[in-house]
Amino acid sequence: MASNRGLLHFIIIAAGQLVSLVGTAMAGLALSIWAWQETGQATTLALLSLFGLIPAIFLSPFIGVFVDRWNRKLTMMLSDLAAGLSTVITLVLLATGQLEIWHLYLLAVWAGLFSAFQIPAYTATIGAMVPEKHYGRASGILSLAQSSANLIAPALAGILLTVTSIEAILWIDVVTFAVAVLTLLFVSVPSPSSQHDDQRTLWQSARDGFGFIAHEPTLRALVLLYVVINLIGAIGMVMLAPTTLARSNNDALALGSVMSALGLGGLTGGAVMSVWGGPRRRIHGVLLGLAAVGIFGYSVFGIGRTPLIWLVGAFNISFFVPILSGSNQAIWLSQIPKELQGRVLATRQMIGLGVSPLVMLGVGPLADYVVEPAMQSATWYAAVFTPLVGNGVGAGMASLFLIAGLLAFMVALYSYFIPSIRQADKNTSKSPNTLEQPNSSMSDA
Repeated sequence: MASNRGLLHFIIIAAGQLVSLVGTAMAGLALSIWAWQETGQATTLALLSLFGLIPAIFLSPFIGVFVDRWNRKLTMMLSDLAAGLSTVITLVLLATGQLEIWHLYLLAVWAGLFSAFQIPAYTATIGAMVPEKHYGRASGILSLAQSSANLIAPALAGILLTVTSIEAILWIDVVTFAVAVLTLLFVSVPSPSSQHDDQRTLWQSARDGFGFIAHEPTLRALVLLYVVINLIGAIGMVMLAPTTLARSNNDALALGSVMSALGLGGLTGGAVMSVWGGPRRRIHGVLLGLAAVGIFGYSVFGIGRTPLIWLVGAFNISFFVPILSGSNQAIWLSQIPKELQGRVLATRQMIGLGVSPLVMLGVGPLADYVVEPAMQSATWYAAVFTPLVGNGVGAGMASLFLIAGLLAFMVALYSYFIPSIRQADKNTSKSPNTLEQPNSSMSDA
């Protein structure tokens, strides 16, 4: 009965987050349009994304300590309130005619800082509130909320921008943050006991995230796999829109349809994962999910030359991601003691996100100056990929999708030959006294 109550409370939290995510996505789209109108430069939008990632990349280990030490319910509430404050500041600057691009950069760092608190806090809440058998289902519920927001927000923001102003959308975002905070008031969120940890310095505690991962062979292997997954995901995030536009002769309807298929796939996959909970052997959900994303998602999108094939590829990419990520999340939560989940998950977040800026800064020039010209001339590269992806504008970018898809499949296949990954479900390590062992590798890492 208590376990069902914990899952119910978690669903209430996820519902509040869904409302907040819709508001945040709407505001982000509206401000991206404003920034584009002000500068006309894609670099501006890329920098907004990059500045939002900076706090998580550099501060996650320290943030994870606070997530483990502080009251998690209060941490989540303050994160929502702080993010809402950044929207209020933006609203005031916009209403008074003082908003400039550099303001958005600073506010992106501010919002990114509290997002870096929020993500590990909400993820660790799964371990605190939900029985282990429901970890995959709870992760699917979070994916469902995120995908629902991605599907609803663009259409809703597009409609509202035709009848109202950016300021009105920002006000809606403020209200949605308030809803998320209010839902937290009505639920009980356990916080881990960390009396021993409070006697240690922030730096000593921050090292625990790295130390715990380094001490566990399974987590060492899984974190490398996590980096590869994020690398492949970042390629798709950066290249999806330009590839679609280039191959469709700048057809905005084609891009909108692809983005809708992406959102619908994530919504469907999240719903399936929230009901199913993933395979009994969770590592199969990770590796087979990764292989499916590569073959049925990225590769299909890359070889597609018509909108229908692109829609199928985009749907498949996001359909299998909740199964992959939910299974991966369940493995991690089952192997990390509850009092360490904040900092270990924050460390994983830092390592995984660390590759994203490199991809954001590198894949665009790679497409523009290397693979696109190579596909338009008599090169070995064109000879290999033209039969697969065709030619013309955008063929080079399509080849990158195909390469990323094949890479995902090969990494998934190869991972089955690595015992520490293949047996991840069996290599659980839950020692509640980890922090109390003065000579543990986590303390000495």
